[in-house]
Amino acid sequence: MPFTGVVRIGALGLAALAAAGSAVSQVQAEQRKADLELVLAVDISRSMDYEEHALQRDGYVEAFRHKDVINALMSGPEGRIAVTYMEWGGEGATYQMIPWTMIDSAGAAHAFADRLAEEQIRSERRTSISAALFAAADLIEGNDIVAHRRVIDVSGDGANNAGLPVEEARDYVLRRNITINGLPILLNKPGSGFGNGYDIDHLDRYYKHCVIGGDSAFIAPVYDLKHLAATIRKKLVMEIAELDIEPDAAPIQFAEAAPAAEGPALTRIQLKLPTEKSDCLAGEKARMRRDGFNFQ
Repeated sequence: MPFTGVVRIGALGLAALAAAGSAVSQVQAEQRKADLELVLAVDISRSMDYEEHALQRDGYVEAFRHKDVINALMSGPEGRIAVTYMEWGGEGATYQMIPWTMIDSAGAAHAFADRLAEEQIRSERRTSISAALFAAADLIEGNDIVAHRRVIDVSGDGANNAGLPVEEARDYVLRRNITINGLPILLNKPGSGFGNGYDIDHLDRYYKHCVIGGDSAFIAPVYDLKHLAATIRKKLVMEIAELDIEPDAAPIQFAEAAPAAEGPALTRIQLKLPTEKSDCLAGEKARMRRDGFNFQ
C-alpha cells in the first residue's frame, strides 16, 4: 500500500505538470509577437496652445503614413510592431487614446493614422512626466505581447512639475528593461514673455540627463515647429529600425556621448548641450517659485 500511494502521488504530479505545461503553452500561443512594443506618450499640457497640439498630433499622423516609417516597421524578423498612443498631462491625467495595435503593413499603418486623426484634441494642467512613465510601463507590462524590444517615447515641452520626481519614475522603468526615448519641444523660452512660468532653460539637456535611459536611448529635440513632423518621423524610424534618416533635418542626441564617427549632425547637436548635470527637480522648483517659494 505505501508503494501504491507513492505511485499515485507520482501520477498525479505528472498529470499536474502536464496540465501546467499545457497551460503555459496555451498562454505562449495566445501571446502576440512583435519586433517592438512602443508607447507613444504625448504631452498635452496647457503650456502649448491648440495649434501647437494640433501640429504635434498631425506630426504623428503624417509619420504613420510616410513610406520611411512603413518600411521600417516591417523590417524586423517578426515583420511588425505593436504600438499604442497615450496622452498625458498632470498627475492622474493619462489617457490611452488608441489601444495596442499590431502594424504589419501599409494598410495597418494608414488605419492607425486615420484613427489617430479622428481623436479629439484636449489639454490638461500641469506636467507629470513621472506619471506618464509609470502609466506607460503599466501598458507595456499589462499587455499580451512579447517583443524583442520595449520602448517608451516621451514627447513634451516642459520639465516634470507634478507627481513623483522624474528620476524615480525613470529608474523604475529602466529596471524593467524598458528603454525611454525623448522628443523635447523647445518652443517657449524663459524670459520670452510667453509661457506659464514653468519653463526651464535647456529642456533638451534636462531630457537627456533626467528622462531618457536604456539601450541606445536618445533625444530628438525640436527647436522649430516647422521641423516637428520630420523629427517625429526620424525618431520613429530610429526607434523601430535603428536607422538614421535626414540627419540635417532632425539631429539625434544619444544618452551616451556620441563619437565623432557617428556623423557631423550628431557632433553639431552634441556641442549645443552643456556637459554639466541638469537639475532634475528644475520643474518642481520653477513651479514653487511661481507659487511664491524661494530657493537659495
